[in-house]
Amino acid sequence: MANILVVDDEMGIRELLSEILGDEGHVVATAENAQQAREFRQNGVPDLVLLDIWMPDTDGVTLLKEWQRDGLLTMPVIMMSGHATIDTAVEATRIGALNFLEKPIALQKLLKAVQQGLAQGPKTSRTPPQFAQPAVSSETSEITGNGSFGASAASEAPNLTPLPVAMLASDNLFSSSFGLPLREARDAFERAYFEYHLIRESGSMTRVAEKTGLERTHLYRKLKQLGVDPGKLSKKGG
Repeated sequence: MANILVVDDEMGIRELLSEILGDEGHVVATAENAQQAREFRQNGVPDLVLLDIWMPDTDGVTLLKEWQRDGLLTMPVIMMSGHATIDTAVEATRIGALNFLEKPIALQKLLKAVQQGLAQGPKTSRTPPQFAQPAVSSETSEITGNGSFGASAASEAPNLTPLPVAMLASDNLFSSSFGLPLREARDAFERAYFEYHLIRESGSMTRVAEKTGLERTHLYRKLKQLGVDPGKLSKKGG
């Protein structure tokens, strides 16, 4: 178990990374801007920092420079951005960043980068961090890149094809779910929703992510949570 600080101005990214890393057994603290990250760093040294480059108050590269200047860059730092140039990534690496991840971040790339960062360990001796386990919002599972499920489905309505037989084992697929607890009923709908798109797009995760408005990292986690196997459904779509 490691103590990881996630610094990103997007609440959805913070919550998603907290959930992923929390599932891996880590204790995650979050900061929505550079000032909060400074305050966390003053209280202790995390085992690893995931630092967004573009933030409203101070950008991540500038914060990295501050930590280097003040002798506080004693932990591995992985930079994140969806809009950074190669020059920015090179500069961050030159300053002392361990790695650079481009958003949307693929799950396997994230876990591999975190593993490598933790394996490197601290650069100097340090004091124990003072982080507490964050409370992950129950809304995390509903985060989307461009909107809610309803908005995505509505945009597809004019071109919908008949639902596959596997999804229509009963004509009352949804009405039969009304007697279930809310979470189970929602899972039943989401499972059918994603199975529909996976079959329609022949298992292409890139196209399904675009159709559903989800980042691929979140899409993979959602499918795993629902027990949906993209490989099997791609064969049905073909």
